Amino acid sequence: MKLCIGNMVSNRCRMIVKSELEKYGLHFIIVELGEVEVLENLSAEQLDLIRAGLLKSGLLLLSDKKSILIEKIKNTIVGLIYYSDKPPKTNFSDFLSEKLGYDYTYMANVFSEVQGTTIEHYFINLKIERVKELLIYDELNLTEISYKLHYSSVAHLSGQFKKVTGLTPSYYKRMRNKKRNPIEKL
Repeated sequence: MKLCIGNMVSNRCRMIVKSELEKYGLHFIIVELGEVEVLENLSAEQLDLIRAGLLKSGLLLLSDKKSILIEKIKNTIVGLIYYSDKPPKTNFSDFLSEKLGYDYTYMANVFSEVQGTTIEHYFINLKIERVKELLIYDELNLTEISYKLHYSSVAHLSGQFKKVTGLTPSYYKRMRNKKRNPIEKL
């Protein structure tokens, strides 16, 4: 049985979900960002217990089609930004359509309707949060960050960063109180 989990954006989230499933003696086949497959067919009572357990950690058990699609879109974008070293071979909209099997216009309309922002704005904001994180870690220079996040140039990254945050990346790096937004809040 497949389950869709909302706000599941990191390896720590995977560990929480695995722990919650193990607590109820369930056997999982796959625990990926936003998706879990268990061997067992779950009763409504079991689903309610899992839902309540996940909610304590800020995770959501999703059941309606729109929420599931939005979570798949978000997790695909998170995977691209956080876990992919290679840029997609096609443009972003085609990549998303191929990956999820939906027409991009349909996905964009559903996403905007429910989230109140476009997929592109979500993608850009998530990339900027990743840039902030990499600047804070101070392991990569701006050129390396630009390459890692598939920007066409450092100037493009810097311009987008300034447009979103109002700050240059170098000024942000020098700030004492660096503020980042949690992924699940974007």
